[in-house]
Formats: sequence, structure tokens, C-alpha cells
Amino acid sequence: MTLTKKILVVDDDIDQLDHVAMILKAEGYDVIRAQGQKEGEDAILTTIPDLAILDLMMENMDSGFVLCNQIKRLYPETPVILLTAVKSATGLDFSPKSSGAASWIKADVLLDKPVRPEQLRNEVKRLMA
Repeated sequence: MTLTKKILVVDDDIDQLDHVAMILKAEGYDVIRAQGQKEGEDAILTTIPDLAILDLMMENMDSGFVLCNQIKRLYPETPVILLTAVKSATGLDFSPKSSGAASWIKADVLLDKPVRPEQLRNEVKRLMA
């Protein structure tokens, strides 16, 4: 008997939250949805996710970074994907591959919005393997 993997999805944009949840549910994952940083913080106190997908900018510009660091502190083995539109909007690259970023960005993967469904599915499968 295999247990269904739990994925926490946190975004303040309900449409984006619905979109990502729909993709993951179609793949058979149990999706825990949280609308914003506060709901995300509450969720990680009651559920240990097998993977988390977080929006970078929610209530605050750094909400995704803050929540990611909380998840990694509580559950160091839980992979985290950050979704962001920052690069396309500002030209700034927060990729963990950029110099110095890996020390403070705890996410395993950063994906630019809008994320393609196949790209999201592939990253989730890779991180869950």
C-alpha cells in the first residue's frame, strides 16, 4: 500500500492556487491549499508536506522566502519550489545558481511564472523521486 504524497501549495492569488492544485490533483497528489503566508504558516504546523510549492511575493515582498525558511527549519528534507514573476517584472534573478544566493535562498527550485504544467509536473516528480 502506497500513501498519497502531500503537496502544500501556497499563493495569495486564488486563480494561481486553483491552477497549480488542479495540475497536481490530476497527477494523484493530495493537495493542501493555503491562501497566503499566514495560512501557509498554520498549515505547516499541522501537516508535514512531502513537497511545498510557494509563491514568492504574497502579503509581503519576501513572504515566500520567509515561509520557505520556516519549512526548511521544521522539515529540512522537504523540497520547496518557489514560483515567481520577479524576473520577468524586474529583470532580477533570484536563482540559487547566482553567486551568493544559495546561502540565503533555501528553495530547491525557482520557477518563473507563468509556469507550464509539464514543467511543474516534471520538477515535482524529480524532487519526489
